[in-house]
Amino acid sequence: MDLMNKLKILSNAAKYDVSCSSSGSKRKNTKVGIGDASVSGICHSYTPDGRCISLLKILFSNDCIFDCIYCINGSSKDFERVTFTPEEVCELTINFYKRNYIEGLFLSSAVVKNPDYTMELLIKTVKKLRLEEHFNGYIHLKAIPGANEKLITEAGKYADRMSVNIELPSNESLKLLAPQKSKDKILKPMSTIKNNIIHYSDMKKTIKSTPLFVPGGQSTQLIVGATPESDFKIINLSQNLYDKFNLKRVYYSAYVPVIQNNKFLPQISHPPMIREHRLYQADWLIRFYGFKADELLKNNNDNFDLNYDPKTQWALNNLNHFPIDVNKASYEMLLRIPGVGVTSAKKILKIRRVHKLTFDDLKKLRIVLKRSKYFITCSGKYYGQVAFDDVSIRMKIIEGNLSKKNSINPDQISFFDSNSFDESSYETSKSGIIIPKNILTLPEKLTSINGEF
Repeated sequence: MDLMNKLKILSNAAKYDVSCSSSGSKRKNTKVGIGDASVSGICHSYTPDGRCISLLKILFSNDCIFDCIYCINGSSKDFERVTFTPEEVCELTINFYKRNYIEGLFLSSAVVKNPDYTMELLIKTVKKLRLEEHFNGYIHLKAIPGANEKLITEAGKYADRMSVNIELPSNESLKLLAPQKSKDKILKPMSTIKNNIIHYSDMKKTIKSTPLFVPGGQSTQLIVGATPESDFKIINLSQNLYDKFNLKRVYYSAYVPVIQNNKFLPQISHPPMIREHRLYQADWLIRFYGFKADELLKNNNDNFDLNYDPKTQWALNNLNHFPIDVNKASYEMLLRIPGVGVTSAKKILKIRRVHKLTFDDLKKLRIVLKRSKYFITCSGKYYGQVAFDDVSIRMKIIEGNLSKKNSINPDQISFFDSNSFDESSYETSKSGIIIPKNILTLPEKLTSINGEF
């Protein structure tokens, strides 16, 4: 098979992995090399539903020995099996980079033969890119669960970021949908990467020539909606992963129903994109706003209300903390006001040293007043224009949301196409896999995930 056909198949097979953000690496170019992974990361482009597609994002192979029920690359699925060589991946990466098509490489793989063999192939590829091709651009490399600890450590010397996908948020779900995988084999590489990041960082303080080790940190991905776990369980798992393994990001991927007629999988027509978005918003609150997972949801079976973003939901459930006077509140409490972001909170602190803020001042600070006005006062004056009680505020916020929905297409954007789900746009393989006839990707600039500044 020629290289372009391999690329078509293996890039298409990699599209369900969303954990490919590139920010955080400090790798610099050299005089004889090409590429530069700067602190701010590489230039990104996004699919219509916000997924990053800026890297050359491919699988090394789709010839997997595992047969995960939810996965399009499972060993029992009927489709063409393809594997790159390390030389082919290097050729594609260098040629695409020189043509300014990409800024880096996102390389994952199905498990070929066994985890160690697969990891060795990935290491050979990135090692060749770094040492022979002198490629100093961004590389995100997947760590294969079950691979030897020494191989994971070796891989980290050449990658800017590594990730180990948990995929399913509980051990019970793993046993049901991915019985050949185990929690321990997934978490062990995470621990290895974390410990080596700390070790190499400490060495760097005394030995300046110490090489970089995964300077962009590590991440993981969770599938949302394939199994019955609640948002409470998912967001608490994420909190534990951040705390225990120092993860840079946890990515959430709404389950895409590519496998049909399987009793273990939910029969849905659309991926639960709004739920995925709520989890991202909650994750943002944990990482940047000082919230804890058990503050956002209290009970094991709790899910986020799709009508409100998680911070607004928390505020409505804790009205005893409100309204907050923006001229007196601490920075920590300002961050808990719906519609007030990190940048806005810092500006409020800075400006109120000079004069008291008015409601008009808040408008100029790009605060989302359609949400925040119900939870604040300015020097004791309330501007909510509604009774300060749970029912009244909820109704007003929902009215605003309905008004917004009526002005735009209310359908969720499809993972594959900019239009709503249309069966005529898909083909079904012999094993029941839905394959899109074409995939639309559009550049799209993203700001704060919560719409706050």
